[in-house]
This record gives sequence, C-alpha cells and structure tokens, in this order.
Amino acid sequence: MSTRQTPEQMQAQLGQEVGTSRWYEMSAARIKAFADVTEDWQPIHLDPAAGAASPFGSTIAHGFLTLSLLSAMVYEMPALQGEATGVNYGFDSLRFLAPVPTGARVRGRFTLVELSQRADGGYKIAYDVTVEIEGQDKPALAARWLGLRYLEAV
Repeated sequence: MSTRQTPEQMQAQLGQEVGTSRWYEMSAARIKAFADVTEDWQPIHLDPAAGAASPFGSTIAHGFLTLSLLSAMVYEMPALQGEATGVNYGFDSLRFLAPVPTGARVRGRFTLVELSQRADGGYKIAYDVTVEIEGQDKPALAARWLGLRYLEAV
C-alpha cells in the first residue's frame, strides 16, 4: 500500500482523484491463466484467428480480468491508518466501455467519493474508478466500487 491516512485526511479528499496505479500488461499468458481459472475459454480471448475475424480485429482480455485487476491497483492508493483488512462490498455501477487488446497495458485512476464510519466500527469507502488503456481515448471500464475497511483492534 502507499500512504496511510487518518479518516479526517481521507475525508478532506472527497471528490478528488487520489491516485493512479502503475500500468498492468494484458499479456496472452495472463489472459490464458484467467481463462483457465474461470473456465471461460471463449475463442475471442484465446484464438488469434477468432480474434482477427471478430469486430475487434484481435484477441481481447476478458472484461472480468480487467475488473479483477482493481484489487491489485487499489493497493497503490492511500489506505486508512490502522487498516487491518478490507473486503469488497460491491459496485453501484459498472460498465465495460472498450475492449482491451491482448498485449495492451491498463491502469486505474481512483477518485474517492465516500468514506463513512459504520455501526460495526468499520468504514465504507467508495471510489469512482476508470481503467485506462494505454494509447486509447476510451477507457476499458468505469465503475463506482464499494469496499469495507476494518481497523486493527487497539
């Protein structure tokens, strides 16, 4: 994780972009590994001939692979001071806007839109996140991502 911030410091950043992740390559090996784990072997992802014959002109990464990289990307964003664990809470919105060609690189841009304390002592956090495709104007996806964060017991 990058920096640790108090809830007050994070509250002061509401509505602001809080970070951009590093670039992640969508290599053929990564796409194949994801296909094997999820048992989604659709030819558009794996077969160069099928990809070339598709409307996209090449093989493309799974949308859910692109989405799953948010879990790695968020580790590069500021975290709550004392945070012990975090879990996914869901999405208020999610759209896959452009295909990610095999070999392309993607990165996430995170805007903090909510941080609220819960009755159980944890925090609900929401990011508007856009996953950019290097060299393209249209992003791969846009989402409002919700998470729960729990602090270490004192």
